[in-house]
Amino acid sequence: MDILRIILLILHFVGLSMLLGGFLVQAKAVAQGKGTVVRAMIDGALTQLITGLLLVATIEMGDLGDVNNIKIGVKLVIAIIITVLVFMYRKKTPAPSWALWTIGGLTLANVIIAVAWR
Repeated sequence: MDILRIILLILHFVGLSMLLGGFLVQAKAVAQGKGTVVRAMIDGALTQLITGLLLVATIEMGDLGDVNNIKIGVKLVIAIIITVLVFMYRKKTPAPSWALWTIGGLTLANVIIAVAWR
């Protein structure tokens, strides 16, 4: 079960890289009001959401540690908001800057929560 957890964690990081990288690579365009939701952001949001849920399930089922359910709940709500925003604005060119900044900010917030909340 621990090998599955490690694989899922790596995929979770890949999803994070895709989502945050898709935002950061076009930060200048977003600031100019010309940003879009790129494919990497869509794939990254879905990867983050799915692997996050599977990580929690794997840890719980495999008795690999304790899960802070409040922390996971907060992270899940943020991931759902990110995913909804990504799908709402995926076909709008350009996407509203506020939506893209929100996606980037919430993604960073989820990283901070994952690392700093003990």
